[in-house]
Amino acid sequence: MKGLTVNTAYNGVQASKLRMASWHKSSHSNPSGNCVEAAQLAAGEVAVRNSRYPDGPALIFTRAEWDAFLLGARDGEFGNTE
Repeated sequence: MKGLTVNTAYNGVQASKLRMASWHKSSHSNPSGNCVEAAQLAAGEVAVRNSRYPDGPALIFTRAEWDAFLLGARDGEFGNTE
C-alpha cells in the first residue's frame, strides 16, 4: 500500500515508511554515493539506511546499541578503514 506509515519501527522496515524520520548523512561520506544516513526516531531508537537506496530497508537500533557502536567505532574496534 503506497504511502503507508508505520507506528513501530522494526529491522527491515522500508525506510521511506518512517515518515517522521529526519535523515542525516555521515560526515565521512564519500563522493561516490556510498553513504550511511541515520535518523533519531520518536521512541528513542536510531534508524540507519543506505543513502543510495533511500526507499530500501532500514536497520533499527536501541539508543544503547547505537551508543555502543559509536564508541566501538571511535575506539577502532572494527579495524582500520583507511
